[in-house]
Amino acid sequence: MSKRALAILIAGFLTIFSHYAVRYSYGLLLPEMLPSLGVSMMQAGIIYSSFFIAYTVFSPVLGLLIDRFDARIILTSFIVIFGIGTFLISFASTVWNAVIFFILAGIGGSACWVPVTALIQRWVSDKRRGTALAIADIGSAAGIAAISLAIPFLVNAFNWQAGWKSLGILALLTAVVNYILVRNRPESNSDKEWARSQEASTRPIKILYSKFLKDRNFWLIGLSYLLLGFLVLVPFMYLSTYAMREFSLSYATATRLITIIAVVGIAGKLVLGPVSDSIGRIKVMILCMALIAIGSFGMVYSRSYPFLVGATVICGLGYGPVWALYAASAYDYFSKDSTGSIVGLWTVMLGIGSILSPIITGHTIDITQSFRWAFIEAAICAILSLIILVPVFRSTSSDSDVK
Repeated sequence: MSKRALAILIAGFLTIFSHYAVRYSYGLLLPEMLPSLGVSMMQAGIIYSSFFIAYTVFSPVLGLLIDRFDARIILTSFIVIFGIGTFLISFASTVWNAVIFFILAGIGGSACWVPVTALIQRWVSDKRRGTALAIADIGSAAGIAAISLAIPFLVNAFNWQAGWKSLGILALLTAVVNYILVRNRPESNSDKEWARSQEASTRPIKILYSKFLKDRNFWLIGLSYLLLGFLVLVPFMYLSTYAMREFSLSYATATRLITIIAVVGIAGKLVLGPVSDSIGRIKVMILCMALIAIGSFGMVYSRSYPFLVGATVICGLGYGPVWALYAASAYDYFSKDSTGSIVGLWTVMLGIGSILSPIITGHTIDITQSFRWAFIEAAICAILSLIILVPVFRSTSSDSDVK
């Protein structure tokens, strides 16, 4: 790996680190924000969904931009917006100004996954794509782990507003790192490869999309991704509050459950990411969904803290590697030059699930006065996602047999 490729990988790691630190801090700060803002769980869900509405709308746009224009400028500019929006959340006092600030953060945050994964895949060999993306994606778990340790300290020492201000500053520093380290394409690309990528980047969007929009595997993986978007927010949004109310844990102890998901997720990335390069992406994705389903059901039926920790560990093993696997599978089935566009469209589906999840599960909690049904909904989505991936696995196996 060249020095510049390593620099790209470092920038990608730090960008994903800050993005996921912000993205999943809401559940950590929610127990303190609820009494301050005076909102119901459904209203809290609407606030969180506003981030994913903006993220969903802008992700395909960023996917197209990263395939066509300079990655350095795109990443730096949008991450600055991400940082400003995150910082302003600390000044939220009503549902609607919180929504506005979260929308701004979501617009900027749309640059922190699709463009990053597309850029990294330009700079590494095909044999190392799964490994490189898994390494960069460790930033997501590392960011969640770090912030789950820092947030209780900041809240206890200051208040929940200090948490959002610190996260905003972190994002702005990440923008500086991207400006310094990121470059668009490897100089070693052959003239033929460069010409092909330029042709792809100038191809009309209608023609570009029509090819893979007709592909069954595109829709099956996308629908699976949609369900992942729904289910994954449940533990990150509710697990801390659930542990405090149902198990009478302290705020600091309850937030440690998120740390467990993140740390175990790193182990999952390091093991299952490289494994997917050899046994196939879809096989490992199916395994991840099974683990998440088992962990989610375990959270529902846990009756003591140790069992809850065990269920959290299982869920973390499935959660950790799954994001990089979806990104890597784009190249497995489609053109490398269209990876950003494909993952961008899949992220629209992910975003639909992410938008619906806080609203639906929040409404469920308000009606039932129990968090358990939200975790049941997450487990059902994991099972459905697994089932949807099975035909993709079968088609892949059939193609291998033919070859």
